[in-house]
Amino acid sequence: MIFYHKLGEIPKKKHIQFRDENGNLYAEQLFSTHGFSGPMTTMYHINLPTEVAGWEDLGPVKPEFLDDEALRHRHLRTNRMKPHGDFLSGRVPLMGNSDCIWHQGLVAENMPENRFYKNTELDEILFVHDGSGMLRTMYGNITVKPGDYLVIPRGTIYRLDFDQFPVRMISIETVGPVVTPRRYRNEFGQMMEEAPFTERDFRPPHELIAYREEGDFEVIMAARGRHTKYHYKFHPFDIVGWDGYCYPVAFSIHDFQPITGAIHMPPPIHQTFQSKAFVICSFCPRVLDFHPEAIKIPYNHSNVDSDEVLYYCNDKFGSRKGIEEGSITLHPLGIPHGPQPGAVEASMPHTETKELAVMMDTYKPLMLTKNALDIEDPDYWKSWQTR
Repeated sequence: MIFYHKLGEIPKKKHIQFRDENGNLYAEQLFSTHGFSGPMTTMYHINLPTEVAGWEDLGPVKPEFLDDEALRHRHLRTNRMKPHGDFLSGRVPLMGNSDCIWHQGLVAENMPENRFYKNTELDEILFVHDGSGMLRTMYGNITVKPGDYLVIPRGTIYRLDFDQFPVRMISIETVGPVVTPRRYRNEFGQMMEEAPFTERDFRPPHELIAYREEGDFEVIMAARGRHTKYHYKFHPFDIVGWDGYCYPVAFSIHDFQPITGAIHMPPPIHQTFQSKAFVICSFCPRVLDFHPEAIKIPYNHSNVDSDEVLYYCNDKFGSRKGIEEGSITLHPLGIPHGPQPGAVEASMPHTETKELAVMMDTYKPLMLTKNALDIEDPDYWKSWQTR
């Protein structure tokens, strides 16, 4: 991630003998990215991470995108979805392209205790709308609260356990990695003073438990559009210590510090994350523009080379009407979007907004799935009509 972190016990040097109290050698593993040139972590296992008891092919999970849908604005009502599955089996793909997939979930249960997940070729960023619980990973545990983004590097073995159900959440897979914007960081990687957050706002794993129990443990691995279930005779969270720069983190949307101005500021001021496939922005409660003649909501805009997806965490988005908490709007490239009729005048008296929303702008056009059409409001495009 953005700063060095370590947990548990590690030897003084890499690649030297490191033994337990009985003289048994721990198994060192280097977890590297971009070959040996990117962020990496060194970890120490009780067992050999290469030892597998068996495996089984679970079949294809690649979404079927519709490539013959008309170009128009979309409104998806996720409140029409029914609770089902855990954080993985309950993922419903709504849209995507060759670089990213947006899944929506209404989680109804936790995974069986002996089951875990690893996305072997795509990085993930999750957004937990209204649930609390624990992200349990091979790097340790992270407490999860409503409004948390969870950035999970590819190759991470993890599970997400919630305290109550149902839980609304977003899961985005990407060719990644998911990082903070470069312009927020100085040449040494430290957050600049003008950034809308600091390192203190990011929550790395805080509790590392090295399990020594044996049994049948399952790790579902995603790769090449398929799921493969690997069986291990030992618990996959058997790491006694690690250090490095590659690990999962949590960041709360409520810790984002909005930037405001005399006149309306463009969406990049809300940017929170980015990857090779998209940018992620957080629209948070804030003071509105204070120029005496300011128009306090966005101007009409044409996305010439990107698609815009907005997930609404409440119904207080000033430039939209007809949306509800849990709504998703998709404004594709090529056709302008903007405030619905009457929204500009209605915004004039206000000095602040209570909106809360997550936005994804992609660099390639998005295609929908049938799941998206099943929850679509087909009349959304009419919301701009004045006659």
